[in-house]
Amino acid sequence: MKAFQIADGKLKSASKPLPKLRRGWAVIRVRLAGICNTDIEILRGYHAFRGVPGHEFVGEVAEVRGVSSRKRAQWIGRRVTGEINISCAARGFRPVCPFCRRGLKTHCTRRTVLGIVNHDGAFAEYLTLPLENLHRIPDSISDEQAVFVEPLAAACEILAQVNVSKFRKAAVLGDGKLAQLIARVLHSAIPRVVMYGKHSDKLSLARRAKIETKRVAGDASDLKRIKHMFPLVVEATGSPTGLTLAQHMTEPRGTLVLKSTFHGAAPVETRPIVVKEITVVGSRCGPFAKAVALLRTGKVDPMPLIARTFPLDQAPAAIHFAQESNVTKVLLKPDSQGTR
Repeated sequence: MKAFQIADGKLKSASKPLPKLRRGWAVIRVRLAGICNTDIEILRGYHAFRGVPGHEFVGEVAEVRGVSSRKRAQWIGRRVTGEINISCAARGFRPVCPFCRRGLKTHCTRRTVLGIVNHDGAFAEYLTLPLENLHRIPDSISDEQAVFVEPLAAACEILAQVNVSKFRKAAVLGDGKLAQLIARVLHSAIPRVVMYGKHSDKLSLARRAKIETKRVAGDASDLKRIKHMFPLVVEATGSPTGLTLAQHMTEPRGTLVLKSTFHGAAPVETRPIVVKEITVVGSRCGPFAKAVALLRTGKVDPMPLIARTFPLDQAPAAIHFAQESNVTKVLLKPDSQGTR
C-alpha cells in the first residue's frame, strides 16, 4: 500500500505491506484523513514518532479477523471512524494494566496511539484498529463531516469534565482547527462564548457560527490590553505563550481547561493559579458518540472549516500548506485527486 511516514522531520513516500491483523481487529481502507496540529508537532519531534502519522480519519472496513461470520458481515464495507488509543487488552496483554481495569483505556500504561505512539496512522491507503475502537458513521453524515469526529470528540470531552451548566460565559483562546470546534461545542451549551484569536479570516469563521470574537496580538502585549475575565477559559492556541494569557483571563476560583499539545516546554508561573485558586483541567480525547450525535443533528457544522483537500500523493505539500497562518482544516484523499 501507499503511505507517508516520518523521516528526518519530513514526510516521505513509502510502499508498505498491508497491515497484519490480530484477532478482533479490522483493516480499514482510508477514505479521508485530516491533518491536525499534532501531526505538525510530530514532524518537529513530538513523541519521537517515526511511523505513519495521521489520527483523524473516516474509512470503510475492508477485513476483520477472529469474529463470527455474522459479525464479520456486520462490519465489512461499513463506514467507520476510530478511537485512537489502543489498550493493552486489545493488544493481547494479560493481565491488563490498572488503568484499563478501572475503565480508563485512554490512559492505559501500555497503550499505543494511532499515528502518534508506536502505531501507523491514517496518512496511508489502509490502517488497522481493534473493532472495539470503531464507531459506525450514519449515512446522513458525509465523509467530509465524519473526518472531524475525532477532534470534535476531543472538544466534547470538556462537557464531560466540566459542569458547563453553571457557566453563563466562556472564553476560547485560539482560532485554529481545534479551537473552532471547541467554541462550537461550548456554544451549544453556554449562552455566551468568546473566541480570542489573531487571524481575521479564522475569526470570521467563528462569527458565521454566531460566536463572538476578539482580535489579539498573540504576544506579551495582550496581558496589558485584555481586561476581560471569564469563569471558564479554554486554552487551545497550540502555543506555549497561550498559557500565560489563559491564566490572566481566568477569574478567581474559575476553571482553566488546557487543550494545547506541542513539542517542547511551556513557561509556567504558578502564582496566578495559587493566588486566584484556579482549577486547572487537562483535556485530551473525548466521547465519539457525542461527536457523532452533534454532527447528525446539525448542532455543529464543521464544513466551513475545510480549506482544501489534497490527494495522498501530495501529502508533503498538504502538510506544508496546513502550516500557513490563515489555513484551517486540510484533508488527504487516498483514492482520487484532491480538489481546491
